[in-house]
Amino acid sequence: MGNRTHTEVSVARQSPQRPDADEPELDDTEAPAAADEVEADRPPVNRALWDEVRIDPVEIALPAGTGFTLRAYRPARELTPTDVVERDQDDPFLARRQVVETEDDEEVVILDEEFAALSAEEDDEKAEKAAKGRRKGKADDDAAEDKAESEDDDEEAEEDDEDEDEDAAGDEEVPAFLTHKGRLLLFKTPESLVSFIRSGAPNDMSQLDSWNELSERLEPADIAPLDEDTYELDLVVENLRGGHDAWDHELLIEAGEIARDLAYALRLPAVLDMLSAGSSLDDLDEALRASVNGGIGGFLGRRRLKKIGAQTASLGWRTIVGKISAVVDWRD
Repeated sequence: MGNRTHTEVSVARQSPQRPDADEPELDDTEAPAAADEVEADRPPVNRALWDEVRIDPVEIALPAGTGFTLRAYRPARELTPTDVVERDQDDPFLARRQVVETEDDEEVVILDEEFAALSAEEDDEKAEKAAKGRRKGKADDDAAEDKAESEDDDEEAEEDDEDEDEDAAGDEEVPAFLTHKGRLLLFKTPESLVSFIRSGAPNDMSQLDSWNELSERLEPADIAPLDEDTYELDLVVENLRGGHDAWDHELLIEAGEIARDLAYALRLPAVLDMLSAGSSLDDLDEALRASVNGGIGGFLGRRRLKKIGAQTASLGWRTIVGKISAVVDWRD
């Protein structure tokens, strides 16, 4: 994990010069290895297992410490959301979802009743006019029938659109973490994470089709998160408090990404709302992303950042980090 609290120092390298004839040559074996040479000597982390199971190790730093966990992306239809009943009996996400479903059901019933009554009324009107044998009545009947057919077509089209939306939502890939009963499991060492996975203990990731393969093949040495899977939420609030000139764009952008994923997987509606489109923290995220680009877009992004209050941003992120920390289950 990169430490962004320390100032990076660049060291200029000079090509070695030939020693003078009178000077003894140094034994190369006694010279300390350069840092980059040490890194080069380390064997690369084998990513074959992670690529096969489509799961990644993740490292998250929070005010209480740093821990390892797992994350995967799967179509929403393949995942059963984590059960938050024990975590919060009055979970607002669950309550809001049930209300929406109930309202939808009621609307369907009302529409069905209205359509049935309208169809019955039109049928009576057509029968009465047909009995009188008037051409005008027949024309009205035809018009009414065309109208009913048009409404049928419109309703079928709406149902098809709804089905397509549901299919699209089900196919959308969403994040899943190593969670259990609404809590994120964070392990302080790779060994403890591997031990938990091998133990067969209940968790929400066990529903993945590749879970058994992972539990059989995983070794502690495999728990080596990539840079893009390493997040420092513990530094976000302090960085924002430092003012616009001190803001670490990469740190803050990555924090937004992991916070959104965690909020979805852990069903934290308050965090999702705070980071939703149009919110002040979402404006901050967009401005940060724009500012790292060159050209006029980067210039405009930097101008937008100066208009965002550092205090407001830091307070908002303090709330987000606090809510995420509150649902973490630390494991040794």
